[in-house]
Amino acid sequence: MFQLILSQRATAKDDLLSGLTVALALVPEAVAFAFVAGVNPLVGLYAAFMVGLITSIFGGRPGMISGATGAMAVVMVDLVADHGVQYLFACIILTGFIQISAGALRLGKFIRLVPHPVMLGFVNGLAIVIFLAQLEQFKAPTLDGGKEWLSGMGLAWMLILVGATMAIMKFLPKLTTAVPAGLVAIVVVSLVAIGFSLDVQTVGDVASIAGGLPEFAIPSVPFNWDTLEIIFPYALILAGVGLIESLLTLSLIDEITQTRGRSNRECVAQGLANTANGFFGGMGGCAMIGQSMINVNSGGRGRLSGITAAVALLMFILFGSSIIEKIPLAALVGVMFMVVIGTFEWSSFRILRKIPKQDAFVLILVSGITVIFDLAIAVVVGVIVSALVFAWEHAKHVTARVREENDNVRIYDLEGPLFFGSVHSFLDAFDPHKDPRHVVIDFQRSRVCDHSGLEAIDTLAERYKQAGKKLHIKHLSQECAALLKKAGDMVEVNLIEDPHYHIASDDLA
Repeated sequence: MFQLILSQRATAKDDLLSGLTVALALVPEAVAFAFVAGVNPLVGLYAAFMVGLITSIFGGRPGMISGATGAMAVVMVDLVADHGVQYLFACIILTGFIQISAGALRLGKFIRLVPHPVMLGFVNGLAIVIFLAQLEQFKAPTLDGGKEWLSGMGLAWMLILVGATMAIMKFLPKLTTAVPAGLVAIVVVSLVAIGFSLDVQTVGDVASIAGGLPEFAIPSVPFNWDTLEIIFPYALILAGVGLIESLLTLSLIDEITQTRGRSNRECVAQGLANTANGFFGGMGGCAMIGQSMINVNSGGRGRLSGITAAVALLMFILFGSSIIEKIPLAALVGVMFMVVIGTFEWSSFRILRKIPKQDAFVLILVSGITVIFDLAIAVVVGVIVSALVFAWEHAKHVTARVREENDNVRIYDLEGPLFFGSVHSFLDAFDPHKDPRHVVIDFQRSRVCDHSGLEAIDTLAERYKQAGKKLHIKHLSQECAALLKKAGDMVEVNLIEDPHYHIASDDLA
């Protein structure tokens, strides 16, 4: 039923080994994001297991890794602090229902409308966020419960082990690709740290990952309208953040692997995963660009890689916690630093001066908002700004070429789209007081895109009427002609030549 291996370029061995590498990288991330949300570390680990497993089986992008994420964790903080973890579980269930609905309504396709500068800004901003998140591992806990930057030999060993991890990942693929370089780097650095009894922070210093199987439980919240009023705003934001990050990551993996995922299917899978999280004590999650990049770079292409990562993570929780807790954080930080280097679009520095200024502005804007606020806000702002730039640019493309048929007839050949952004340019192109008695506007090379365009035509017709002159309109679609009020009797309809196209209008909805 499910295609476990995506293509012949990947094998079961590649998927198994890359999945194991990803599982190791998932541990500190899940624990860290649980702390961000204000819940027990196991809540984050359970989320990483369930979201990873369900989306790998049912999702629309084989090879993409999902788990507990910081983008969603920061939304949960206030809900957990004000109402407790049970309300979080109820909220995650509702989040899942919203995401399933989005997939059922086939809304995932709209991610294809995200402009390329927004995608570049998203990738660069997220790479910076991943980098900044790793800097927390360069701090050690203090006696008063705070944290301070490492110094002395602690900092020296941290830098050495991080550098060693990055060096192995950089140069090992030149010798062999039989095993993922990230997995080799983690194992080698861990053996060195344990063998020489180096005084470095380990996974166990962050939190214990030992636990049992997730248990089914209905959230202990009142099932009434008050509860819905509390959780619905959070659920809506979480659903939006989760889908945006997941679908943008899907698009990025599509581009890297030269394949195409199914966005609507991914929406449903993310919803199923989050619904299960709410019933089994997980904090919910979405796609993770860092771990997805580790998987792809390690050779993981099929569903088996994500399934392996999820199952391995559960095995760590059940049986291997004592071993995993000995892994130095430096090894995992080194892996994530290589992810940052591979994720950041370094070519964007080179093309900034070559692309249009407005695209460069959008790229930098989205990157900055991603770092300062969060991904969802950045993408929404980026799309809005891109749309406004598009409207402004096309508003300047409406022109009217004037030709005289005789002393009493002047013809305006209109070129360009007529919509809310171009109505002022359209109206400024005409002079009812100086034009002859009969004026013809030919829409053969133009289209009316919205109701604002129709209102502009009616406004122009009223101006010519007040000037005692006659306005004629040719080559306008029958739908547009039917919506015109003041200019309706001036439209010349030619059933053979006039175009047939639809216009977005509430009057016809």
